[in-house]
Amino acid sequence: MPFGLPRQRSRAANPRRTIKMASVRALHRLHRRDSAPHENIVNRFLWLVVAIAAAYTFFHFTQPGQHDAAGVQAVSVSSHAAANQRIAQAFSQREHGVAVQSAGVVSKVLPDDNDGSRHQRFILELDNGMTVLVAHNIDLAPRLDGLEVGDVVEFNGVYEWNAKGGVIHWTHHDPRGQHAGGWLRYQGRLYQ
Repeated sequence: MPFGLPRQRSRAANPRRTIKMASVRALHRLHRRDSAPHENIVNRFLWLVVAIAAAYTFFHFTQPGQHDAAGVQAVSVSSHAAANQRIAQAFSQREHGVAVQSAGVVSKVLPDDNDGSRHQRFILELDNGMTVLVAHNIDLAPRLDGLEVGDVVEFNGVYEWNAKGGVIHWTHHDPRGQHAGGWLRYQGRLYQ
């Protein structure tokens, strides 16, 4: 026998060892069989937790395409610039009935217009420096309570040209369902 190698014994030489090894192997097989469903359930649970965390992160932290509880798509800052450019184009070309979605800072809060349908009115300054009047129908949608100069308001509505910069209206749902509904978002709350 070479130096340093362990001595090998024949397993058949010791019947007790053979029975003991067979018992140990059987126990190992039984343990693997019994623990596999438990490990499988734990693995599935961990994968489910990871998938839920990934989905939450994706839907909660992605700006373009982010949705709130009402299913209204949030507007990203980059799309504000494009939308404001479209509003400036509609103003320069004296267009009417242009669907727009953007945001601005309240530069002036005006008294309500109570002739006919009641409208809450305020002026928004867009990031391109242009100002637009927002006429929000408060007979069809809730009023923006506590609105002050300097507040940010997101809007989705229809642009109508006028010489002072234009008007944004249809910032509410259509009770007849014949017109695409609009909305305002102010301090995290949706008004439609």
